[in-house]
Parts: sequence; C-alpha cells; structure tokens
Amino acid sequence: MITGKYPSLRLRRNRKQSWARRLIQENTLSSNDFILPIFLIDGSNKKESINSMPGVYRYTINRLSQIVDRAIKKGIPMVALFPKTKNSLKNDIGSESLNENNLVCKAIIEIKKKYKNQIGIMCDVALDPYTSHGHDGLIRSNQIINDETIEVLINQSLLQAEMGCDVLAPSDMMDGRIGKIRKALDGSNYKSVQILSYAAKYASSFYGPFRDAVGSKGSLKGDKKTYQMDFRNSDEALREVALDIKEGADMVMVKPGMPYLDIIKSVKEKFKIPVFAYQVSGEYSLISNAIQKKIINEDAVYESLVAFKRAGASAIVSYYADRIDKIIK
Repeated sequence: MITGKYPSLRLRRNRKQSWARRLIQENTLSSNDFILPIFLIDGSNKKESINSMPGVYRYTINRLSQIVDRAIKKGIPMVALFPKTKNSLKNDIGSESLNENNLVCKAIIEIKKKYKNQIGIMCDVALDPYTSHGHDGLIRSNQIINDETIEVLINQSLLQAEMGCDVLAPSDMMDGRIGKIRKALDGSNYKSVQILSYAAKYASSFYGPFRDAVGSKGSLKGDKKTYQMDFRNSDEALREVALDIKEGADMVMVKPGMPYLDIIKSVKEKFKIPVFAYQVSGEYSLISNAIQKKIINEDAVYESLVAFKRAGASAIVSYYADRIDKIIK
C-alpha cells in the first residue's frame, strides 16, 4: 500500500545523496553470498584458458591451490568442482564417476589435505562429464532411464562423501534421487553431508560454454528435454522443489539464474528454504564479452548479481566470485 502523494511526498528526496541511498538500500552483496566454480583437468602444472569463457580456466590438481588460495583470501565460503574428463575414460555408463582416482575425488582429497575446513567443497552428482553420449543418465532404447541411473548416482554420492565432499549437488533431474541419496548417506553414517538439490533445472540454451569447459559439448547426442524442465513452466518448478524438500534436500538450486528470477522469488516465498541461484556460463559469457567489446560497462556485473539477491537467493554460484571484492568496490 502506498501512503502519501505528490507534492508532499517526493521519493527522490531519499535518493539525493550517496549516503542517503546507502542508508535505505534493501539488498547488499558480500563474499559470503558466493560459490566459486572450479574446472579440473588431468596433467600437471597446467592452467588452461577456456575460449568461450573469458577469464575462466581449468586447473590441474597440483595447481588448485592457486585458485583456492584466492577464494579463501576473498572470503568465499565454498568452491564447486567440475571435471573435464578425458574422452578415453568416458563410456556409455559413465563408470569413471565411480573411480576413486577420478579428477573430482583427487581434488577433494587435495583441498581437504591442505585447507581442512577453511572452505567448503560442493560436488555435482551427475553422469554427463563421464558419459560418451553427454547425458546425465543411463540410456536404454534411446531413452534416459530413471531408476537405474539413480543407483549409479547413489554410488557416486557415497564415493564423494567418503572422499570428504561437504555438499553433494545432484544436478541430474532424475525423479526420486534426493530421497534415495539421503537414505544411502544416512545409512553409511554420512548424516552431516548436505544435499543441495538442483531442484529446478531447466533445459536451457544458456549452458553452451559450460559444456565446452567440461568437454561434453561435442559428444551430447540429442537434447535433455525429457529430464530437465520446460522453460515455459513455472508451477512445475514448485512441484519439483516441494518433492525434493520432502525427500531431504537441505538447500535447492534454480538454474539458470537471471532468466529465471521469477522462479527464485516464487520458491523462496513458498518454501522459506535456502535457495541458490546459478549464474550459468552463457550468462557469464554474454556479460563478459559485452564488457570486452565496450557494449556495456563493468557495472553490469554488479547489477546482475544484485538481481539474484533481490529475487531472494541466499547464495549465488558465479564465475565472477573470485573477483567479487573488485566488483562490489
């Protein structure tokens, strides 16, 4: 309800000076609001640029400290690990996901050994970095099979928990996987391991650079529309979130981010649960390339990130996270 009227009420009075604007600002950003994604590659002493993502790199295990040190110094609470698996290690069933010497497992061990609990570790639970067909699940008769995929995801979750992962993030969008993973974790005495469910993950055109970064872009056969959500739907997202919360999710993710601010807002208002937003690779690359070409200025980064907080996001997964101090300043 709006009270008062012009000319006795002039809203511009509160915007007249910088100090006044700061006093009444409704949303702020700090390093505590961010999760930094890190891409992993095999080999030694490599920091490899990603052509489609300016300023983002892949790191070998022995170079991880370079980016993790930076994250800790800037006060970022958690990193998220994503592997670029060699094609020679990929197959139809994604068996490399269950290898205790895979890139993610080695990275978890390395980070925990050096940093203990100074920073949290989040790991994707999904098969797409490991399958030769680029899908998040197993395939039979050209269909992604739900229940059999979950059995693999359970084992992947248990392995990552055993290695020391703090937050498991199932991003596969299989029905019922949260409940089964939670049950398996509790049954194996990993009761303190958190689950961040990608509860509302849409079949989006904004994922392209990420698939390039993890090496699944060229191998993906078909699309993911039979398991990721239809971007024309919003009520369906609430059903997905409700089911995952009931099954034991501690937090939920909406992905992509900016095109789905309405979903973030609806989920937060409906469920009062920590809601994370993923500013995905396509969003990042569009903004970064536009800044490089001087189409927009760098302030657009800050504006885009505040939009997530304004919508109700508790935290943001963003490739800008390691530069957040400069962005906020």
